[in-house]
Amino acid sequence: MSKTKSGGGFSALVASLAIVIAVVIGILIYKFILGDPANFVDKNPEEHPVNLLGTVYKGGFIVPMLIAVNLIVIIFAVERFVTMAKTKGRGNINTFVVKMKALLDEGNVSGAIEECDKQKGSLANVVRAGLEKYETLQADNSIDKEKKLEIIKEELEAATSLELPMLSKNLVVISTCASVGVLIGLIGTVIGMIRSFQAMSAGTPDTAALSVGISEALINTMLGIVASTVAIIFYNLFTTKIDQMTHSIDEASFSVTQSFSASAK
Repeated sequence: MSKTKSGGGFSALVASLAIVIAVVIGILIYKFILGDPANFVDKNPEEHPVNLLGTVYKGGFIVPMLIAVNLIVIIFAVERFVTMAKTKGRGNINTFVVKMKALLDEGNVSGAIEECDKQKGSLANVVRAGLEKYETLQADNSIDKEKKLEIIKEELEAATSLELPMLSKNLVVISTCASVGVLIGLIGTVIGMIRSFQAMSAGTPDTAALSVGISEALINTMLGIVASTVAIIFYNLFTTKIDQMTHSIDEASFSVTQSFSASAK
């Protein structure tokens, strides 16, 4: 039987398109929502803002980049939630592991395979691959017990190697946003501070230019921190879920090999 994966999430092409779309949306939000004339005095974007949207617009050209980073984090977080829900399967993982152990202790391999078919997901796929090899080797008397155990372990490892990459796929995008978000924000902060110092360098400080520069610095700092904070939270959440799934796979694989070791001749 060919090995199957429970789900792959975004492909490289779709992931790239999602990033491009997020950048486009960020630019559109900046130009048409934040830059709406109604958000400024005399409906002129060059004048002072009259609300929060206009204030954010004054953050300058770095703002759409930061909006895009925040959107990318949200898009890929949703993608990871959906993918991990599929890899988890239909029922509670801990309950499945306990039930599978009980069936193997009873020697009911076919019943354990049926439970895998009901559960589905990454863990069930790995266990099912091992159990199918388990059934095949039980009836084969031409191979000694140690060799059979080695074959089962290799089968479980091969099935695991197909599933685990799907769990961590695209997490690199979220981890990158966690670092890039705050760096882009700092670029906007530095640009804003430079403009503020330029406004102060004249004989008579230009208060309007000074306020715009300070607004640009603070707004970009805020958006960058928000992007990085959200990305870090999601990244840690997903890595914790992956660790839990990996532990469950290891536990279930150990149960399969132990059961075979106890029953095989």
